Amino acid sequence: MTERDAQRHDISIIGKIRTGTGKRDVTIVDLSERGCRIFDRMGYLTPGKAVTIRIGPVGPIDATIRWQEQPYAGLLFDNPLYPAVLDHIRAHFDLRDLGRGEIDRRGPSHT
Repeated sequence: MTERDAQRHDISIIGKIRTGTGKRDVTIVDLSERGCRIFDRMGYLTPGKAVTIRIGPVGPIDATIRWQEQPYAGLLFDNPLYPAVLDHIRAHFDLRDLGRGEIDRRGPSHT
């Protein structure tokens, strides 16, 4: 399987990227077991650079910047995510589910 063969999932999750010069918030806009595409309003990530990323509360995950086209960048994870971890991230941290009440349905209702 090549890097691009992994199934990609559209998603919207706030993450944090750490480079050698600091850390900042980014938005993960698609995700696969092998990597992700981020929206980085700063837009200055150099291909080939080693970084770490947190996807919501998951991480840090070691990765390499594969490409950058402002304001987006593609990251390749040093080690693929386990399928169960990918499923957990998709099920619990996608901000697009906020309006549907999916994230809030974790326990008994207190109404």
